[in-house]
Amino acid sequence: MEISTSWALLLVLGTLSACGARPRGRILGGQDAPAHQRPYMASLQMDGEHVCGGFLIADQWVLSAAHCLEDGGNGTWGVLLGAHSLSAAEPSKRLYGVRLLIPHPGSSPETNHDDLLLVQLQEPAVLSEDVKVLAFQSVDREVPAGTRCEVAGWGFIKNTGKLPDRLQHVELPIISRSECNRRIYYGGSITEKMMCAESKQKDSCKGDSGGPLICAGIAEGVVATGSRRCGNPRKPGIYTRIPPYVEWISSVLSSAN
Repeated sequence: MEISTSWALLLVLGTLSACGARPRGRILGGQDAPAHQRPYMASLQMDGEHVCGGFLIADQWVLSAAHCLEDGGNGTWGVLLGAHSLSAAEPSKRLYGVRLLIPHPGSSPETNHDDLLLVQLQEPAVLSEDVKVLAFQSVDREVPAGTRCEVAGWGFIKNTGKLPDRLQHVELPIISRSECNRRIYYGGSITEKMMCAESKQKDSCKGDSGGPLICAGIAEGVVATGSRRCGNPRKPGIYTRIPPYVEWISSVLSSAN
């Protein structure tokens, strides 16, 4: 299968044509991450402004969330790698141009399903101690409830919309799908391709979308959505599980020029 620039552009335009009002991947209650200790982190930017997170899965590919295309607008996309501070001068930082934006074909502004986006850089990233690929889970197994996993990002740190300049991180316990599907939470809408993490005053928040949910050093999920009020204990954070999409990811990476 050949993936052309025009094909990817059509997918992007189709995604942007609908206007979704649903809450989106939302770090709240976290703290500054140690500088450059998460060298896989990417900032997806529109005209130089942070929109979403993502992470490097190959030297020319970043994995993020499809709904980030709705949030970005109609400017020029770029991917910032090697950053801790978004504004300060750092020798490791470099903004890469974007060659292709490929949302999963099952994604839609109206649902939380298949919320993944593959971003091809204009050129391979220069790998170093500050820019590295993150391994993702390829075995389709559930992360046990209670497992403590980590999310990092440059998203909102307060529900007032305050954005950080430095990368934030927070540790969150996983909630079982059956628990997350209880009526008091999501009432059966969490599918086998999704997973949930606790959101009691600590949560991923708007602008963290597309970042990795990391358990035992492996990316298990991608920040997708949650409550409109970050840190709402009745609305756990929802993450797209990566293992069900390994075949799709592999096919895109192997067929793109």
